Amino acid sequence: MDEVSDAVQAVNRKGCQGCRDGEALDIAFSMAFQPIVDVARNAPFAYEALVRGPAGEGAPTILDQITEANRYAFDQACRVKAIEAAMAAGIMGTDARLSINFLPNAVYSPVACIQLTLRTAERNAFPPDRLIFEFTENEQVAAPDHVGAIIDTYRRIGFSVAIDDFGAGHSGLGLFARFANDMVKLDMELVRGVDRDARRQAIVRAVVGLCGELGTVVIAEGIETAEQAYMLRRLGIRYMQGYLFARPAFEALPAIDFAFPDADTAGA
Repeated sequence: MDEVSDAVQAVNRKGCQGCRDGEALDIAFSMAFQPIVDVARNAPFAYEALVRGPAGEGAPTILDQITEANRYAFDQACRVKAIEAAMAAGIMGTDARLSINFLPNAVYSPVACIQLTLRTAERNAFPPDRLIFEFTENEQVAAPDHVGAIIDTYRRIGFSVAIDDFGAGHSGLGLFARFANDMVKLDMELVRGVDRDARRQAIVRAVVGLCGELGTVVIAEGIETAEQAYMLRRLGIRYMQGYLFARPAFEALPAIDFAFPDADTAGA
């Protein structure tokens, strides 16, 4: 507890308004939600919160306004908005988790900067163990020890942590080897054409095997066709996300199309 108090006070002394109250961001935005589907149960496993403009405009209209000066406040505000919007959309009427993207380089102190998220979850009666935090590094991780500290802190609290876009750019085996993540989300480049490409099938099969040994959940994203879903199910993937199941819904949990047969009955 003293560690938490000291870290929070340190952030406050540095004037991190975004970490204190989440009100330092002068950009209006909201969230859309897209399900991650458990195809073994035909049920939503989680809903990913996706940034949108206040009237549903695409993510670039917001992301293009994010700068070095406001990214800390933006990261904090996204967490608050995601929880509040998911609650308003009715996520507690399901047993699904809520997946939130975060920026590792927008976390000053793992302990201090999570306090607003915890207060928001408590205020909305949202169980912290139903939160997943996704991160990806489009740029090389400048301080791997810092990222590791964030992941360790989040997992101790009870959150799950996922590497997004696994297999693209810097989100590869180096991150996976260094950090103890609960989940990996396969990059859609591995998913596109997987039903017709033996090389992609071999790579996905190897990742599934590796993750099985390490107790890591594999999620495939960007799935647009039943053929892709059939093949991924044959390769051992249970959790899937993409337009085949549902497009993101603005400030709502979309209806999910479960209408594709299990791989064992798909004529494989």
